Amino acid sequence: MEKYRAIPPGYMTVGELAKKMNTTVRTLQYYDKEGLFSPSAESDGGRRLYSDKDIITLHQIQSMKFLGFSLDDIKNRLIVLDTPEQVAGTLTEQAKAIREKIDSLSEALAAVEKLKAETLQMKTVDFKKYAAIVSLLRMGNEDYWIVKHFDDKTLAHIQNRFDEESGKTVLDTLKRLCGEVAELQRNGITPESEEGQAVAKAWWDMVMEFTGGDMSLLPELVKFSENRDGMDEDFKEKMACMDDFVPKAMEVYFAKLGYNPFEGVKND
Repeated sequence: MEKYRAIPPGYMTVGELAKKMNTTVRTLQYYDKEGLFSPSAESDGGRRLYSDKDIITLHQIQSMKFLGFSLDDIKNRLIVLDTPEQVAGTLTEQAKAIREKIDSLSEALAAVEKLKAETLQMKTVDFKKYAAIVSLLRMGNEDYWIVKHFDDKTLAHIQNRFDEESGKTVLDTLKRLCGEVAELQRNGITPESEEGQAVAKAWWDMVMEFTGGDMSLLPELVKFSENRDGMDEDFKEKMACMDDFVPKAMEVYFAKLGYNPFEGVKND
């Protein structure tokens, strides 16, 4: 470290550097103590002196700290800045890390906004459902909204019976069957037809897969099919298959079986 009687041109005191870089003298002193960021020179009176090059190094440190790196990590990532290529390389890495941070923050903001919308639609404070929604959002599951449509018993059943992959499979089956119903209706195929009854059987198989044979869950499924407030718009459109075709097809299907498990089931 060079020593000077006075402050030469191109150097600044720790206070001047702190002000210029929007930090505190105490922070810079701590970085110096930790061996992370030391002054380039010192005056005879013991004043720490910093150069313009130090500003770039401090900018590296501040950027990495903002990105969540520990001081030890930052020490290992600091790059010597002696050539234009080294400076450009450092700035390239910083730009990449900042873009990644922006993407991450954008995803976090979107998740917060989605959770806010769901809480307002639920109209009651329900931290169990909030937690379930947050979990699905963190996994990037776009069907997170479905949580608010089930009671605690059904949610517990879903969480105990399905993992992310198997749960998605059941929901994808529902969407696929709704698509098949829409195609049958476009072609003028009736619920009583062979094709309509094939859909009815597949629908009941899906219900049995979902419930695991627990018929006490049927009222909640009826409620889910009828209450479409707050549903994803695309899913709400698909659920139009429940307005006419599927109930009729299921009625015929159960008549052939000789029993109807949905009889007496009402949406309370």
